[in-house]
Order: sequence, then C-alpha cells, then structure tokens
Amino acid sequence: MADEVTLLDFWPSMFGMRCRVALTEKGVECEYKDEDLWNKSELLLQMNPVHKKIPVLVHNGKPVCESLIIVEYIDETWSHKAPLLSSDPYDRARARFWADFADTKFFDLGMKVLMTKGEEQEAANKGFIESLQRLESELGDEPFFRGSKFGFLDIVFISVYCLFYSYETCGNFSIEAECPKLVVWAKRCMEKESVSKSLPDPREVYGIILERRKAVGIE
Repeated sequence: MADEVTLLDFWPSMFGMRCRVALTEKGVECEYKDEDLWNKSELLLQMNPVHKKIPVLVHNGKPVCESLIIVEYIDETWSHKAPLLSSDPYDRARARFWADFADTKFFDLGMKVLMTKGEEQEAANKGFIESLQRLESELGDEPFFRGSKFGFLDIVFISVYCLFYSYETCGNFSIEAECPKLVVWAKRCMEKESVSKSLPDPREVYGIILERRKAVGIE
C-alpha cells in the first residue's frame, strides 16, 4: 500500500518550508493543506492537540509535530534517498546543536528585527547580524553546512532566506554586506529544485510581515 502523506502548513512559515524542502528532496508525494492560523481546522487541532500549531506531517494517519522533528522523521523514514544527516554521531550532534540555535536565539532575534522599532530594534539588529556571522563562520569555505553535500542544516537555515528581504527592509541593513559568504551559500541552495520550488517569493512574505507590523502599530 502506498504511503499517505499530508502536510498541514501555512505558506509563509519558515518552519513549514523546511518540511516542504525535505519532502521534495526525498521525492515524497505529499498532499499540502494550507491552514488558516486564525481559524484552525479540526484536522489541525486533532493532529496537534498540544500546541495546535503547524507544521504537522500526517503519515498514514499518524501525526508528527515540530519542524526539526519532522525533517529528521522524513530523513529516517525515506532513508533510501538523499540522506540529510551524517551517519557520524558527532556530525549529527553538531547539526542538532546549530538547529537548536536557529530555533531559539536566531529566530527570536529575527522576530524582534521584524516586529519592533527604535532602540529595541537597533539592539535586535546587532544581535541578529552577530548570529548570522556565527552561522557564516560555521559554514566556513564549504559549499554547504555538511561540506560538499546539501543536508539537514542547509534545510533548517535556507527557509530563512525568503525573509532576508524583510529583515533588510525592516532593519535597514544589508545581509550581503555583513555576511557575503552566507548569501552566496543561500543562492547556491536556491539552485536546487527542492529549494526553489518550496520557498515563496520574498516580497510576498514581506507583504504578510507588513500587515502584522501595521496591526501592532509599528507602521
């Protein structure tokens, strides 16, 4: 019997994008259901009753929640093609460390760049750029975070690329000027069909950010 795979998602979500890239990289056929986060479906509430958030991967009726867990699940379940994590325990531990960094400090700082102003935003800009520089240092001179192979960390971080325009516009800085190697890496990732097909237009994402900024009185 063929696998039944559904992804409950929201198109501008960087967390959902990770899952989309991983599924496409593995060649997994999937039904995508875009959620209205202000009017959540009964299916989403049923599949993720704890957090009630996207993304949720539903595989043969069983839900898997949280994007990093989902990407690892995809890698382990469809292990016959395009392995995303190294077989080396240290390399896997390193990848998980930086993935956690992405979802804690890095993501929080990015949200403050987008959703604050004045001195608070200036402090967020500084911390965010420092975080980008840490990532660039971790990348080094390699084409991907896993050396010559596109993998787990690339999927984790490339989902942020379609927010670069929003960060730069809201924060009034240039990521390319601060982290040129990171921008080259991002453009290299975008050459992969699994990435280019999964990431939305940066200006459309900025439109959503702009609506939220207006809603909270920033614009």
